[in-house]
Amino acid sequence: MTGQNTAVPSLRTPGAPPDAREPAHVPVAHVVRGGLVEGVHHGSVVVLAADGSVEFQAGDIEAAFYPRSALKPVQAVGLLRAGLPPLDPASLALTAASHSGEERHLATARRMLHSAGLAEDALRNVPDLPYGAPEREDWLRRGLGPSRLAQNCSGKHAAMLLTAHARGWCLENYLDPGHPLQWEIAATVEDLTGQGIARVTVDGCGAPLFSVSLHGLTRAVARLATAPPETDEGRVAGAMRAHPEMVAGDGRDVTRLMRAVPGLIAKDGFEGVQIAALPDGRAVGVKIADGADRARMPVTAAALERCGVHPRTLAAFAAAPVIGGGASVGALRAAGALAPVSAP
Repeated sequence: MTGQNTAVPSLRTPGAPPDAREPAHVPVAHVVRGGLVEGVHHGSVVVLAADGSVEFQAGDIEAAFYPRSALKPVQAVGLLRAGLPPLDPASLALTAASHSGEERHLATARRMLHSAGLAEDALRNVPDLPYGAPEREDWLRRGLGPSRLAQNCSGKHAAMLLTAHARGWCLENYLDPGHPLQWEIAATVEDLTGQGIARVTVDGCGAPLFSVSLHGLTRAVARLATAPPETDEGRVAGAMRAHPEMVAGDGRDVTRLMRAVPGLIAKDGFEGVQIAALPDGRAVGVKIADGADRARMPVTAAALERCGVHPRTLAAFAAAPVIGGGASVGALRAAGALAPVSAP
């Protein structure tokens, strides 16, 4: 791999890297207030059938983009392949998480570090406040400041350190794109997405971030969802299914969605990214062009409906209220070709 924001050579060449072009997004959600369309969110969406074929697409699903934290389940598989020591399912789920900073999240990350004799200061992620709103408010009430352990990626970083420690690799620079740990993770990204990495940059937490296509990312999560439980892919999927509260947190939409849809694995990412896959391989990938988090889940719900998930199951996720004067005066819903195929 080479430096930030540059093209990189393919590691195992499962396929050509996606084109680093400006994506041709299309309208995927409308903000309706008082019966008028007040705002439009553009984006791209892909729905895969159980056999892996594209059942539905809107926008540009083949352009290179950064999956952000939606890549974490794939990175977790990469860590297992690289030699991550055995973890209990809750800890493995935290490895694939953008956690809220609940006490159980912090305790699990701390326990992971202690298992290798490491302290919090071994982490190299960016210190931050807890991601969950209630957790952040409680943190500030207690007079606490930014912390590497509280930052939402601390589970992934703890697992990176455990893997490097187990392999005898340098711990100080485990985030360097040239570190053998990151090469191993990149190789897994290419394997599971079925395509080369177009570019490498730095994610918000400081870890290397690999660009793939929305199609490739969705193909990868489908592979996790359908993998036998004894495989590395199946272990990550099983941990996420068993502990959705560790993948995000109580009250977070990703945790609620996994609890609502049996067998679903799901992961969100900053800048309006969402992936989700059912045990039979039906899967969806969503990218909201302007990064608006408010449009992510209504669009995802509409895509999951096309996978056969019943509208009643998705009703709590299919619309976000538009408020006027303290009351609901409209809603944000999927629109255009992605408009729900049946009414909730």
